[in-house]
Amino acid sequence: MKVFFYLYLVLVICTSLIFYFYMPIGLVFLVLALPLSLVGLRDLFQNSHAIKKNYPVLGNLRYLLEEIRPEINQYFVESNTDGKPFSREQRSLVYQRAKKQVDTIPFGTQQNFYEEGYEFVKHSMYPTHLNPMDMRVNIGSNLCKQVYSASILNISAMSYGALSKNAILSLNGGAKMGKFAHNTGEGGISPYHLEHGGDLIWQIGTGYFGCRDEVGNFDIDYFKLNALRPEVKMIEIKLSQGAKPGHGGMLPASKVTKEISLIRNVPMNKDVNSPPGHTAFNDPDSMMMFIHRLRCLSGGKPIGIKLCLGHSFEFDDLVNSMVKLQLYPDFIAVDCAEGGTGAAPLEFSNNIGTPGKDALVYVSDKLISSGLKDQIIIMASGKISSAFDVIRLMCLGADVVYSARSMLLSLGCIQALKCNTNTCPTGIATQNPSLSKGLHVPTKTLRVKNYHNETIKVVSEILGAMGLKSHRELTRSHLFKRVHDSSIKSYSEIGART
Repeated sequence: MKVFFYLYLVLVICTSLIFYFYMPIGLVFLVLALPLSLVGLRDLFQNSHAIKKNYPVLGNLRYLLEEIRPEINQYFVESNTDGKPFSREQRSLVYQRAKKQVDTIPFGTQQNFYEEGYEFVKHSMYPTHLNPMDMRVNIGSNLCKQVYSASILNISAMSYGALSKNAILSLNGGAKMGKFAHNTGEGGISPYHLEHGGDLIWQIGTGYFGCRDEVGNFDIDYFKLNALRPEVKMIEIKLSQGAKPGHGGMLPASKVTKEISLIRNVPMNKDVNSPPGHTAFNDPDSMMMFIHRLRCLSGGKPIGIKLCLGHSFEFDDLVNSMVKLQLYPDFIAVDCAEGGTGAAPLEFSNNIGTPGKDALVYVSDKLISSGLKDQIIIMASGKISSAFDVIRLMCLGADVVYSARSMLLSLGCIQALKCNTNTCPTGIATQNPSLSKGLHVPTKTLRVKNYHNETIKVVSEILGAMGLKSHRELTRSHLFKRVHDSSIKSYSEIGART
C-alpha cells in the first residue's frame, strides 16, 4: 500500500503541474487531490496507528466507520427488541408518551412469550377502576416531622454538570407540572434546580457537594442553608451507585465550568472524582447517628440512603443497628447494578454489584423480618421505561420507583452513548453551550410531564385490569416468570436469590 501511495503522490504532483500550466481545470484537480496527499504524508510519518501507516489515506476509513458504528447499529442493524441498554421499542414508547402521540402497537407483540425469563402479570374477569391521581405514597417514619407525599414514579439522580442547565430546567419544570419529585444527583443544588420550584430530593454523595468545606469534609452550616430550602422535600445520602458500586462519582474536567466549580466548591480544569466512601461516618451506628443529625438539622424532613446492595451481611449489620438504636432512615433507595451513568469504568458497570431484582427482594425481606418495613419506604430504580416496569418493581417490594434514562429519553435523548464525552448531540449530557442551546426548555418540560403522567395513567389501567383497588396490594404473587420452556412460577415461589 505504501508503494501505491508513493506512485499516487508522484502522479498527483505531475498531473497537477501539467494541468496548472495548460488547463484551468488543473487548479480544481489540485484542490481536490492535494488534501488527500497531505493526509497520506501525515499517516506515513505518524507512529500511533499501524493501520494508517501501512494503508495511508484508506486506513482512515476504518476509524471513520468505527466513529459512526453506534448510529449504524441503532438505525440499520438492531431489531425493535434487541437494542441495548434500551431497545427501539422501549425508546419509541417513551418518545410517543412524551409527545402524547399514538402509543399503541399494530398486529400483535414482538416479544417471545415462550422464552425463558419472560415476565407478566395476570388479569381479572372483574376489572376495577383506579384514579391515576391516587398513585402516591407518604414518605416519613415516626421520627420524621415533614412527611412527603410522593408520586410512585420520580426522576432519579442526575447532577447538574453531568447534565446541561437546559436539561435540569426541563426536568425540574416537568416535575413541577406533573407533581412528582426530582432527585438532584450528588452534584449539589444548582440555580436551575430552583428556578421552576419543582419538588427536590437533595442527594448528598461522598463528595458532599452543596454541604462541603474547602477540603471536602461535611459542613453543617452549608448543609442547613440548602436543607431548609422549601423546594427540598427529602434528603438522600448516597452510599453507592448501581452503575459503579464502590466507586465515586466522575465528572471530567471538560464539564467543570466556573459555575459548576462554585456550586460544588471544587477547582476548575480538573476531573472531579468523588471518594468511594463517606468521611462523616464509618460504621452502621455512626451512619444512623448521622441520619438522625441530618433529620434534626433539616427541620424533620425525610432522610434516606441510596445503595447498590453489596455484601448482604453488611446490610444485615445496618438493619441490626437500626433495631438496636431505634434510629433509621425514612426511606431506602435500592439501585440496581445494571443502572445507568454518564461515566463509569467498564468492569464496575459489568461485573460488580447485585442485580436490581435480587437486591430489592433481599432488602424488602430483611426490613419485613426486622419489623421496620412499616417505618421505611423502599424506593427502587432499574431500566424503567414502561408502566409494566413500574409494576414489576412494586411487586418485588418497592413502594416508589425512580427513573433516570427514560426521563432523558423524554427530553429527546437518542441513546448516542456519548454521555461521558461532553459532545452529546441532543444537548442533554454536555456543558457545551452550542449544543445545550438546542434543547428548548418549554417544549421539553411539557414532554417530561407528559411521559410521567401517561405512564402513571397506564399503571392505573394495568392495576384495574388485574382487579386491584390500589398499588399497595401488589405482591410477588402477582408477578410471573417463565423459568423453563414448560414451567411458569410467581416470584413468591421463586424467592430471593441473593
